[in-house]
Amino acid sequence: MRGIFFDEDAVRAVERQLVSDGFEVTVSRQWFAGEDDDEAHPWAVVTDAPPIVLELLVDQHDGWLDDDPPVAQAPPAPVPLPAAPRRLHRSDDAF
Repeated sequence: MRGIFFDEDAVRAVERQLVSDGFEVTVSRQWFAGEDDDEAHPWAVVTDAPPIVLELLVDQHDGWLDDDPPVAQAPPAPVPLPAAPRRLHRSDDAF
């Protein structure tokens, strides 16, 4: 489970609280498609804390919960390419 925050001070406060309570915490930037401003990206807090603990901290610091973290998808299989170029003209002289 992860919490998403736009304020770096809020993220650091949540991180300190969770670490002091004995939970594992990872803080990173969350990149959304279409965002071009590097400073506008929100912060993500991933933790092994119980969901209710993170929910209370998210409510306290104006963030939101993200139940489904992004799943790394395997790239699609490559498209098979032809072994030779296509012939546009017939090779036999049958007119």
